[in-house]
Amino acid sequence: MNDTPRMILPGLSGKRIAISAGAGGIGLCIARELARQGARLAICDVDPAALEAAAAELGAEVAMLADVSAEAEVAAFFKAIETGMSGLDALVNNAGIAGPTGGVDTISTADWRRCIDICLTGQFLCTHYAVPMLRAAGGGAIVNMSSSAGRFGYAFRTPYASAKWGVVGFTQSLAKELGPDNIRANAILPGIVAGPRIEKVIAARAEQTGVSHEAMTERYLSNVSLRRMTPPEDVADMAAFLIADTGRNLSGQSFPVDGNVETL
Repeated sequence: MNDTPRMILPGLSGKRIAISAGAGGIGLCIARELARQGARLAICDVDPAALEAAAAELGAEVAMLADVSAEAEVAAFFKAIETGMSGLDALVNNAGIAGPTGGVDTISTADWRRCIDICLTGQFLCTHYAVPMLRAAGGGAIVNMSSSAGRFGYAFRTPYASAKWGVVGFTQSLAKELGPDNIRANAILPGIVAGPRIEKVIAARAEQTGVSHEAMTERYLSNVSLRRMTPPEDVADMAAFLIADTGRNLSGQSFPVDGNVETL
């Protein structure tokens, strides 16, 4: 157990922050860190049981089922934030899926669209509804979750890589567009983050190439300079830093949190 004292960042206490897919994985880690910092939270997710448990643990003021690719559900979530929290100070666009693993000639159009809809269009929809509240608050922060796949080509994961490259462009565009409103936008690019999602990705790639899960894991980590997976808590720390006053002059940037992924 790590007994190192945890830093309290300036400017997070009392901040109203929305997190998509905030009931599991990286999203839950981000929510936990922001709650520890004293932020007021609104979370959405597609898993009812996980949402109920997370809301209870975090003391979230708003917790709603919402698929970020469904505009009506996103609109309802942000309406609940406006009603229940009287506004918003920051948005974490965390929701995403791994998407299909396969050749571009074998991936179905439906799987392609589903991945793009959740990983990219979902960020647009959440931002679309969040920005009026951020403006009304006098400014704020947007943190978009991209990936190492947002800076490297990723064979056999074309929908995911395309979406995550799109997130980087979306982020840089938001920074330019919203900067005059004192709204900052940055992207985080996690690498091989420890957890169930990467284990499923590795398993799918191992099956496709006919190697063992252990051998495929070693192959993945051989492309990371530090030769290890990234704990999701490290991603949460970066999100908190960017939203806090510590990130007040950071905008339009993409921050890898990945142990230096060299290639995919």
